[in-house]
Amino acid sequence: MNSTLKLKPNLIVVLGATASGKTKLAVQLAKRLSGEIISADSRQVYRGLDIGSGKDLGEYDDVPYHLIDVVDPGYEFSVYDYQRRFIDVFTSLTANNVLPILAGGTGLYLDAVLKGYQFVAAPENAELRVELGNLTSEDLVDRLLELQPQQHNTTDTENRERLVRAIEVALAQKAAAVDSEAYPTINPLIIGIKWERKRLRERITLRLKQRLENGLIEETQQLHDSGLSWEVLDFFGLEYRFVGQYLQDKINRNDLFQKLNAEIHRFAKKQDTWFRRMERKGAVIHWVEGEGVEEAEGEGDGVALKQVLQLLDDC
Repeated sequence: MNSTLKLKPNLIVVLGATASGKTKLAVQLAKRLSGEIISADSRQVYRGLDIGSGKDLGEYDDVPYHLIDVVDPGYEFSVYDYQRRFIDVFTSLTANNVLPILAGGTGLYLDAVLKGYQFVAAPENAELRVELGNLTSEDLVDRLLELQPQQHNTTDTENRERLVRAIEVALAQKAAAVDSEAYPTINPLIIGIKWERKRLRERITLRLKQRLENGLIEETQQLHDSGLSWEVLDFFGLEYRFVGQYLQDKINRNDLFQKLNAEIHRFAKKQDTWFRRMERKGAVIHWVEGEGVEEAEGEGDGVALKQVLQLLDDC
């Protein structure tokens, strides 16, 4: 556990790598504190991306949740969209004396909320798009990096349409006189779930096996049949990317599991790196053991839940 908090938290944040047990702890807290959960997952906002994104809605029981299933897969949901919707939900909950519990592992979403990123609305610019249409992908990357040397989202540089949109947004941000928009005061209590690396790897592998057995391949095929191209499914992340390759006969079933499993492990390491960077930049994260989350079954409070409740009492 880390330093004593000085302000009464009005937001509990539960973060951790994939398969760490974020939803389980968030639900435990919501039930104990009569709170509601706000998802911080960049794929769970999309309807139909259920198994691959790990929505696990059965875990919520009767706990209300927000920012899950809010747009169709054809919509390009941005960090700006997420922040605006988060503010609406957060403001509504706190106005009704309900404690929001933000749970998820998308680092950019978490930073957008906790740091109060300022964004500028950027409508499509037809004239600019004609100009950019004459440039190569390499030229577009150079143009974007000139405007934003430090790219938070590397996927913007891997897809031409996203490159054009990223340049559009960057130019709008640069041109606009950005006034400090009213942003709600957030006093977060940030909880991180940590596991011994070997145990987390075991959990990731087990969960992938379960998802494949529970219909991940069928879900991906259904999404493609509904009109989503393989390229769009590739954008939706590792599970849909590799299952899409399998369904196109580019890899066999064994390669699907082995390659996807390895990539999810790498992704978990990247998440951990992001959270450690958050700490280096001043975020106070109170780490609890994953085993202490898992042991909380029935009506008793587990170790992790007790630790969080003690932190709240100490405020």
